[in-house]
Amino acid sequence: MTQDDMKKAVAAAALEEIRGQIHADSVIGIGTGSTANHFIDQLAALKGKFRATVASSEASAERLRGHGIEVIDLNDVKELPFYIDGADEANLQLALVKGGGAALTREKIVAACAKEFICIADESKAVETLGKFPIPVEVIPMARNYVMRKLEKLGGRPVYREGVITDNGNIILDVHGLNITDPKAMEIEMNSIVGVVTNGIFACRSADLLLLASPTGVRRLSVINTPSQKGEYY
Repeated sequence: MTQDDMKKAVAAAALEEIRGQIHADSVIGIGTGSTANHFIDQLAALKGKFRATVASSEASAERLRGHGIEVIDLNDVKELPFYIDGADEANLQLALVKGGGAALTREKIVAACAKEFICIADESKAVETLGKFPIPVEVIPMARNYVMRKLEKLGGRPVYREGVITDNGNIILDVHGLNITDPKAMEIEMNSIVGVVTNGIFACRSADLLLLASPTGVRRLSVINTPSQKGEYY
C-alpha cells in the first residue's frame, strides 16, 4: 500500500465517521492539503445530504466547488459539527503541527469553530515529540526579521519560506530544530511575539479524533484512549 493509498483509506474512514451524523442543515469544515483533498473528492458522494462547507483555503474552496459542493463564509455559520483536516505531525495526545501548505491561520480558525476536529493522516506523521517537522509561523511581512530574532531566542532556527504569500497576504517562517515537550506552552509563547499572526502548533485546540492510516488499516485514536493510546482499528 502506497502513501497515497493510505491517504485515500483514512479519508474514507473520516467519511464513515460523519456519514450518520450530518443532516440537511449541516455545514462541514474542510481543511487543506493532499489528505484533505482525498476527503473532498470522497465527500462528493454525500452531496445533497448536507447544506454546505467552509474551507480553510482558497485551494480547498476551488476543489470543493469543482465537485459542485457549496462553499460559504464562516461568518454566515453559527457552528460546525465537524472539521476534517490533515496534519504534518501528530503526537498520541492529539497535538498537531500544521501549516505545510501555508493555510495554518484559517485552519486554526475553522478548527476553533468546530464541535469535533477529526484529523486524518498516515502513519508517517505520527511522532512522540513534535518538532521534527519545522513549525510554520505566519507573520506580518514588516515584522519578519524581528520575529526571526525572537524565535531564535526560543531555540529555533527560523527560515523564511521564499515566494510564499498566505491567503491572508502574510509570509511564512519555518522554525527548525525545536524539540517540543510542552506543545501548549510553546504555542502560546510563539503567539505572544508581536507580528506573529499564529503558529502551526495545534495544542490549545488539538484534534478530538485522530485517524491514522497504515498498511494494516486505519487506527482510531481519541482523547478517551489516553494515556496508552492503543486505539481501535476500522
